[in-house]
Amino acid sequence: MSGLQKSPWVIHYDASSCNGCDIEVLACLTPGFDVERFGIINTGNPKHADIFLVTGSVNERNREVVRNIYDQMPEPKAVVALGICACTGGIFRECYNVAGGIDAVIPVDVYVPGCAVRPEAIIDGVVRALGILEVRRAALAADSAAADTMLIQRATAADLPEILAVQKVAFQSEAEIYGDTSLPALRQSLADITADFQRMLVLKGVVNGKIVASIRGYDDGQGTAHLQRLCVLPYFRGRRLGLRLIQAIEKEFPKARRFEIFTGHRSHTNLHIYGKLGYTTFKTEPYTANIQRVYMEKSAP
Repeated sequence: MSGLQKSPWVIHYDASSCNGCDIEVLACLTPGFDVERFGIINTGNPKHADIFLVTGSVNERNREVVRNIYDQMPEPKAVVALGICACTGGIFRECYNVAGGIDAVIPVDVYVPGCAVRPEAIIDGVVRALGILEVRRAALAADSAAADTMLIQRATAADLPEILAVQKVAFQSEAEIYGDTSLPALRQSLADITADFQRMLVLKGVVNGKIVASIRGYDDGQGTAHLQRLCVLPYFRGRRLGLRLIQAIEKEFPKARRFEIFTGHRSHTNLHIYGKLGYTTFKTEPYTANIQRVYMEKSAP
């Protein structure tokens, strides 16, 4: 954590502000305040950022952009709402196209009100965010140490919102592989996953009381069990959790004579995992202009 404390990277997004707060963010980077002397670096890449600084209110045009930037940031991460518009929507709160403050779209950790917010307050907000990151980094380290003892259980209806959140984070890497954010796993709603739950068996992987992985499947009544939506949070990958989930859900279908699963043609990690478990390709077909679906199967033991 000491490295993060000494060199936190921030990404700034202007969500339709009047530019007053943005000018103050810029002032923090100039010689007058010079936040780089504290190791605070402004980056344009969300994959490199620890702290998300947002100015302005959320409207219908930028809410997906805010969500996409947040989803691409690695864990642990923190969000700082800068200015009264980012905190509450400000004077634009009642506008027909304004959803409100940033917390209408993503969780906010630190609120820094002001119109415009002062550079000293921005720096203080970042320092407070660092304290939050320290707690989250310690929690993730504890979870990582306990990953090998992941519990695999049947999910309940109460687990669905958390499973959906895990799914949307996990499938971001698939969207990046294909340059396509319209993947069904990313577009699925709570109503959709509830419908899946009613016709499928859903398993969850739990570490320290938190869901970090999931898979679902169903028996088609003709001897084939179809497995879908294997997802593991990025921080917990490389620990064989996905492999364990597939093995666990296969045991849930003792009458199945055959198992079937599919993935994209460039999803090499998935193809490797399925191959290790004995799955072989039996069909490939176009799904979109950029994606070929690879269907794999194996016979039940």
